[in-house]
Amino acid sequence: MRFLNPSPAMSATILTLSVVIGAVAGCSPSSVSTGGSQPLRSAPARAFNEADPATWTLPMEGYLPSDDERSQVAKAKNLLIGDCMKKAGYGQWRPAPELPKMGPKTLTDWRYGIHDGELAKRRGYKPDEAEQAAYDAAVNVGAVDGTSAEGPDGKALQVCIGEARTKLGGNQATYGEEAQKLGNEAFSRSKENSKVVAAFQAWSSCMKEQGYDYKQPLDASDDQRFGGKEVTSEEIATATADISCRNRTHVAKIWWEAEVELQTASLEKNAETLEKARKDLDASVKAVAEVLSGEK
Repeated sequence: MRFLNPSPAMSATILTLSVVIGAVAGCSPSSVSTGGSQPLRSAPARAFNEADPATWTLPMEGYLPSDDERSQVAKAKNLLIGDCMKKAGYGQWRPAPELPKMGPKTLTDWRYGIHDGELAKRRGYKPDEAEQAAYDAAVNVGAVDGTSAEGPDGKALQVCIGEARTKLGGNQATYGEEAQKLGNEAFSRSKENSKVVAAFQAWSSCMKEQGYDYKQPLDASDDQRFGGKEVTSEEIATATADISCRNRTHVAKIWWEAEVELQTASLEKNAETLEKARKDLDASVKAVAEVLSGEK
C-alpha cells in the first residue's frame, strides 16, 4: 500500500514499494476525544526533528497497519499457506521472496518531496543507488513462488490463500483502506490551504530565481525528463535547487501542518468507522501472533 507519496517519477522508480510507516503496535489512545464518544488512537511515536520530514507523523497513522505488522501478517500467512500446500501434495512450494525496501523510510519521508541534500547531489530525485541496485537485482531474479496460474498447483494455492485469510481474520489486504482513503483526501485538500498556497508561491518564485519554472513543489520531481533510470546533471541541478528553495520557504513543514489539521478533523468525523477497522486489524494481529508461536 502506498499512502499517497504522489510523484509519478518516484512511482516509476519505486514500482511496487509498499508504504513504509513507523510501528504502531503498542500505541495507546491519545487524550483527544471525539466529542465524548471514544478516544482517538495515537500516531506512532518518533523522535521529532523539524528538519527531517521522515520523523514527522500524521494522525491517520494510528489506524494503518505498521510496517512490522504487515511483515508479521505476511509471515503468518505464508506459514499457513505452506502447511496447506503440503497437505495438498505440493510440499516444495515456497513463498515469493520479499522485495527489498527502497526510497521513503516513513509515510512522511517523501510525501512532500525530497529533502536529503546529499542524496540529491548524487541521485537527483531518485532513491539511493545501493537500494536501487538491490531492488533491481531482486526483480531480475523474479519475486515469484513458482506456481502456474492455471495449473493444479496454482488452483490449490488460491484455495490455501483463502483458508489462510480466514484463519487470520478476513482479507488482510484491505486493512487500513479507509484511513488511507481519508488521508489521501486530506493530502489533496491541503494544497488548497491558504498558507500552503502562499508557501507554494514562495517556493515557485525561489525556483524561478534559479531558472526553473514550476508552480508546485512536486511538479519538479514529476518532470518527465527525470523519469528514466539515468541520473542526469540537469536532474541533479534541479533537485539541489529544489531543496535549497524548500529550506528557504519551509514549504514541506507548512504543508505537513495543514494536512495534520485536516486529517485530525477527518479522523474525529470518521472515528467510529476507523476504530472498527483498527479493531479488526488488532484481532488479525493477535491471530498472527498465535500462528507464529505455534498456538493456532
